[in-house]
Amino acid sequence: MSSPPTRPSWFARLADRFGATVSFLCAVHCALLPLVIAALPMLGLGFLADHRFERVFVVFAGVLALSSLLVGFRRHQSFRAFWFLVPGIVLLLSGIVVDVDHAAVGHAVLVSIGGVLVALAHVVNLRLAHVHVHDECCGH
Repeated sequence: MSSPPTRPSWFARLADRFGATVSFLCAVHCALLPLVIAALPMLGLGFLADHRFERVFVVFAGVLALSSLLVGFRRHQSFRAFWFLVPGIVLLLSGIVVDVDHAAVGHAVLVSIGGVLVALAHVVNLRLAHVHVHDECCGH
């Protein structure tokens, strides 16, 4: 008989929440960037339009998501979150290799959808890790 699953660590919960929030904000950023690109330097936020910043952020988001989902998988043994993560990372990587100067809309669509999928992967991972198991420790 297997032992009941333990509660995920505070770090695992925090990493998924942080990853979901940041991935969603990334998707919003990528969707709105073509509309506000001229205003960013005036606001002191010109670095947000830099392609190097975007590439570093995509790598960071991918490593964080993969790490979080692997930790979650060890707990819940479900690949469901990876169904969102894999296409999300593929879309993000596809988006950053697209020539933004010639295909700005295609770039924005790819990275926006990719960011939303990575955020959803984090949310699914959180939900899978927090499935309530009724055992002798239950108060109800």
